[in-house]
Amino acid sequence: MNTHSINSKIRIHKDLEGRAVVLKDKKVVLGVSGGIAAYKACALTSKLVQAGANVTVIMTESAQQFVTPLTFQALSRNPVYTDTFDEKVPEQIAHIDVADWADLIVLAPATANLLGKIANGIADDMLTTTLLASEAPVYVAPAMNVHMYAHPAVQENLKQLEQYGYRFIEPGEGYLACGYVGKGRLEEPETIVRVLEEQESIEQSLVGKRVLITAGPTKEKVDPVRFFTNHSTGKMGYAFAKQAASLGAEVTLISGPVSLDTPRGVYRIDVESAQEMYEKVLEHYENQDIVIKTAAVADYRPKKSYSTKIKKQSGELEVKMERTNDILKALGQHKTSQFLVGFAAETTNPLEFAKQKLEKKNLDAIVVNNISQEGAGFGGDTNIVTYINGKGEQINYPLQSKEELAKNILQHVVNELKDE
Repeated sequence: MNTHSINSKIRIHKDLEGRAVVLKDKKVVLGVSGGIAAYKACALTSKLVQAGANVTVIMTESAQQFVTPLTFQALSRNPVYTDTFDEKVPEQIAHIDVADWADLIVLAPATANLLGKIANGIADDMLTTTLLASEAPVYVAPAMNVHMYAHPAVQENLKQLEQYGYRFIEPGEGYLACGYVGKGRLEEPETIVRVLEEQESIEQSLVGKRVLITAGPTKEKVDPVRFFTNHSTGKMGYAFAKQAASLGAEVTLISGPVSLDTPRGVYRIDVESAQEMYEKVLEHYENQDIVIKTAAVADYRPKKSYSTKIKKQSGELEVKMERTNDILKALGQHKTSQFLVGFAAETTNPLEFAKQKLEKKNLDAIVVNNISQEGAGFGGDTNIVTYINGKGEQINYPLQSKEELAKNILQHVVNELKDE
């Protein structure tokens, strides 16, 4: 991916001793599964506690063959969970309580068996039931034999987990316990903690910012039965709303008619027509810091809308169309301090048209995709886009989930705002 380094832009607050304090008071669930690398999870627990985190360990039955729960209890100074049915507090359901408690979850080591379970929604122990019940970010640090890691089934499970939004701390290469040399060794505890600190600092990068996002299609009424619309499902815009909220932003989502749930922590306003979206966007525009217009708004609407159903008749039916208001152009004209990002779905000469739109509509950046490419069209869970900003920088994002793409683009926007 042709991107600027995100990590080089991260600003981690330091305490007086120069140590990162990003993890201070964070509630971390450490899930330990059954591999020889479980011994490294002991050091990881200690490092997390030293970084100020409040750590609760969940062990699988197999993990207890390598390390005892007492070891983790001594290192974390918290009870260790090993059994779904061991309810330590009678009035609470343990796996639900722990799932709700967690600010983030780390799976280290994550064995092939654990990856297969969580990728397929299997919940048969304390760790997997907690994972299904939690909405906290999950970091996965795999560890296994090099050939196991390369097996197509394991790689498919990793891809599925990426689609779910899980984050990965890639295994290192080196001498493995099985005698092989290759990729599959659990990353060192110090490295895992550093990755968590960097990522969690990113997670707070939009705190105090107001973000306005438009999503979905519009419906332009012909009569009480018929309307004109397009193939947009709103998935890209909703991914932006979810990710912006997770980064700490105050998010307003103006949505056309879609079949999607409102992301947690997002204020949603439902509209139907292009005119309704135009009015609502302008109403909320003035106080925003970032505006991302992913909605596929109709360019034309029927010049006349009928109050009763148009009856079938012989011959052709002609519906005269008129232009709708250009929302993005209006936003560019009224822009003060907002960082304005437009979207362009094209089928021919996408980059050329995107650059013209960027300049013509006074945008700070534009995201363009060629919807004729496999994996980049409407309705899917993935996208392939190019991000172009007003400085002439062009960043190509290859095929990836819309969730991951939204996070990557938002972080680039954050970096641009820091550089202003």
